[in-house]
Amino acid sequence: MVFGKKGVLLVNLGTPNSPTRGDVYVYLKEFLTDPRVIDIPWLPRQLLVKGIIAPFRSGSSAKLYQELWTPDGSPIKIYGERVAAGVQELLGDEYVVELGMRYQNPSIESALKKLLAKQVSEITVLALFPQYASATTGSVHDEVMRLLRKEQAIPSLRFINSYYDHAPMIEIFADNARQFDLDSYDHILFSYHGLPQRQLRKADACNHCLKSADCCESISIKNQFCYSAQCYGTTKAIASLLNLPSERYTTCFQSRLGKDPWAQPYTSEIIEKLAHGGAKRLLVFSAAFVADCLETIIEIGTEYQEEFEKMGGEKVDLVPSLNDDPRWIKVVADMVRG
Repeated sequence: MVFGKKGVLLVNLGTPNSPTRGDVYVYLKEFLTDPRVIDIPWLPRQLLVKGIIAPFRSGSSAKLYQELWTPDGSPIKIYGERVAAGVQELLGDEYVVELGMRYQNPSIESALKKLLAKQVSEITVLALFPQYASATTGSVHDEVMRLLRKEQAIPSLRFINSYYDHAPMIEIFADNARQFDLDSYDHILFSYHGLPQRQLRKADACNHCLKSADCCESISIKNQFCYSAQCYGTTKAIASLLNLPSERYTTCFQSRLGKDPWAQPYTSEIIEKLAHGGAKRLLVFSAAFVADCLETIIEIGTEYQEEFEKMGGEKVDLVPSLNDDPRWIKVVADMVRG
């Protein structure tokens, strides 16, 4: 017999508390010292992040966050709050829905405390990352388990690992693209957040990763938890709904940090290649993100646009993310229900 309500924890990556350099520094420090994000030994990680990356990047990153910021705050937090409220409304009084951010506020810890205070009988954890990666979904699950293991009474836990090809979600991405004249674009990019190749290999228990040029283009039991393979799976699902032939689109990866090889091809290099080939108009999906954020609005919408223009291109259009679309809120509620 179940006595309490059902708890739901929705988690996204996070955001600085404000677009000031100080708050961005605090955010970067917490984010990048996560051992699942920069997966090197503790001491060099601390020295790298606290001594180099956070101090030197916080200023430039703060300027970008200032461009991104709205009167209501950070878009990723605003959309997260709206989605949580909408899911709560759809699920009704039988559920308690809380939003947490992996880094900064509202924290996962504060969200879990609210759920436990309501005496929930079970908790469903849904990380708002369609494709699984140790650095994102894995880190969220790790943090939830770290916090709950301190409790004497631990409710039943359900983790939703990934939903990269979940048909109702794919339909929204495809429908968002239908507002554009797809035939007017020279090429369509599916640009996902990058991940170091070493992290792809670490998630591989079958000696399959990067052993062939097309190892990510289909998913099997060997690479079911491969982030890159799941990204390719998302691309294929959206492209299929839009009837896009394979020569019209490319799966690529953005936001590389450091000199180590990351998942390839790199979005910046694909854009350069297309521009040199005479392309003038590009359409970009960013289907690793369910809410528009720094990596979509600024990196793609502003920075890639500027780079493309310098190379002779004209227009880079961004397909809107899921944000607070009522259809997306319903998809989340349905996934929670199982």
